[in-house]
Amino acid sequence: MEPFDHDASRPSHDPFEAFDDEDNAEPYETTFDQGQAEEGEAMENENDPTASDFDRNQPPDERAQSAKDFLRQVLIEMDMDVSIERHPPRPDSSIDEIHLEIVGHDVGRVIGKKGQVLSALQYLVNRAVNRPGLPRRHIVLDAEGYRHRRETNLASLARRLGEQAAKEGKIITFEPMSPRDRRVVHLALAKFPHVVTKSDGEGEERRVRIIPVRR
Repeated sequence: MEPFDHDASRPSHDPFEAFDDEDNAEPYETTFDQGQAEEGEAMENENDPTASDFDRNQPPDERAQSAKDFLRQVLIEMDMDVSIERHPPRPDSSIDEIHLEIVGHDVGRVIGKKGQVLSALQYLVNRAVNRPGLPRRHIVLDAEGYRHRRETNLASLARRLGEQAAKEGKIITFEPMSPRDRRVVHLALAKFPHVVTKSDGEGEERRVRIIPVRR
């Protein structure tokens, strides 16, 4: 499949930027801030009422318990009035994932601005649990459904932008994203007709591009 050919000439004030290529006229390109995926998020409590039962009925898992114990101690030190539950993995989860949900009065502080505190806690827990010589387990933290709602909204947004890219013959580039957010976009558009996705950039500047292809 090949990118659309498109006349890249346009007024200088046009906000879209052409994708550089020496040989072909290119689709337009625009940058999209995925923060808009969060604007419509309802913050009501959507906890799975079976989560506690799931936690109690699971066979002993030393790594999951270690993750909960470490996280609980960190949250106590942060003076957070919350509790921790183990949740069942989602259908698209890998077999090495352990899903922990933080609930309680201070959950907003646990999430932080744009989920930054939650992401930092997840990083710390993964570093603590994955000691050298042990099989890797990926700890996924959420806080009263915040991450799940955000990823659902991001996937929906990616599909809408995929439709826009295909219809307008325009490359759409997200702002820099975390590896998990990039994965959400790639999976959302993996079987989407007439577009492909590609990650570009290095480190914290790595971002996803939605590229239209010839029908």
